[in-house]
Amino acid sequence: MDDIDRQLLVLLQQDASRPYAALGEAVGLSAGATHERVRKLRERGVIRRTTVEVDPAAVGQGVLAFVMVESTRWVGDSGDRFSAIPEIQEAHVIAGSASALVKVRTSTTQQLQDVLRRIYAIDGVSGTQATVVLETFFERPVTL
Repeated sequence: MDDIDRQLLVLLQQDASRPYAALGEAVGLSAGATHERVRKLRERGVIRRTTVEVDPAAVGQGVLAFVMVESTRWVGDSGDRFSAIPEIQEAHVIAGSASALVKVRTSTTQQLQDVLRRIYAIDGVSGTQATVVLETFFERPVTL
């Protein structure tokens, strides 16, 4: 990956709907050459997907919580159980006093409580500690 690829990734993270001609103009390439570079970035797995960023509050998902999951055994093989809970946006196996960290979005704190119950139902889970977010200052894309 060279500097042009990095520039393209930055531009695409800002606005993935930009036409190849506009992207190419910004990095000094033709639209065709730009398209080919983006295709190769996708092929190599550098670009995993193209998506739309949705405001969670605007679609009724205004409650954000990070949940530390404690366990009595290794939960690293339980990814499918965590992914089966649609309100969980991210799940990570971590080192430290907890075994996993999950990011949860719900409409209400009652729904968050229901998600916590479903997490407890995962084999080996012995406890949770939820931290509810009051305000998000910013979220960043991957920096290059």
